[in-house]
Amino acid sequence: MASLLPFFLLFLVFSGSSHMCSSRKVELGITATKLEHHLHPNISTLSTGFDPSKVVQISWHPRIFLYEGFLSDEECDHMISLDAVVSKIEKRISTWTFLPKENGEDIQILHYGINESYQSHVDYYQDKSKLTYGGHCIATILIYLSNVTRGGETIFPLSELKDVQVKDETWSSCAAKGYAVKPVKGNALLLFNLHPDATADQSSLRGGCAVHEGEKWLATKRIHVRTFNSRKPLFVPGDDCTDEDDNCPHWAAAGECQKNPVFMLGTSDYYGSCRKSCGVC
Repeated sequence: MASLLPFFLLFLVFSGSSHMCSSRKVELGITATKLEHHLHPNISTLSTGFDPSKVVQISWHPRIFLYEGFLSDEECDHMISLDAVVSKIEKRISTWTFLPKENGEDIQILHYGINESYQSHVDYYQDKSKLTYGGHCIATILIYLSNVTRGGETIFPLSELKDVQVKDETWSSCAAKGYAVKPVKGNALLLFNLHPDATADQSSLRGGCAVHEGEKWLATKRIHVRTFNSRKPLFVPGDDCTDEDDNCPHWAAAGECQKNPVFMLGTSDYYGSCRKSCGVC
């Protein structure tokens, strides 16, 4: 990407100056071809498949450019098929976790090269302001998209099994620091970040060991206790007293306000799901 930046800047300067020096309309395809000749005779098709001669300038105010044929028919069809695949995976995750699809963030694809790792962290929120967007992250799904020849393990330093897991020479030295799971293509991990009473589980701390040989591709999905929308908070502290679930009146009548106060009433860092039905606001 960095190697394309000078070319892109020169492309804009050249196109802009050609437009300003003439009152006639400039065909950007011709301009791009001239620029291509100045830079390198064979630069029209880079390893990325980018061809500047296919770019057409539509407007400078605002700056709009049209790339004709940016994707092939096969690439377009593949991206459409991806939507169906992702939707199927989302439903499978919801079935496994017993959590609504609407509570989940978008799936993220991560890539780790040689010596790349991920430091240990927790997925439940420690910043209270983030609780307004779906509440705590109750669960995390890790889906391994590739095998790793050596390294790249997912490690749980505080797991109750960290001292009893048997490891041989095929594990990395990092894996010895806790309970570890090797990345195997197609396998998935379901990690709950909260206890059943909705309090934070500190033992859910996890990290990613460095990749020593091969590469690691990983899909992750974070699922919240309520519907997640990163652009629209579900509640603002101090607002009118409400319930976050339609089942709250039934749960309250069954005594859940007393049996499960953290989830129902909330704590200093967790907005309870049934505050109205429990009569605390």
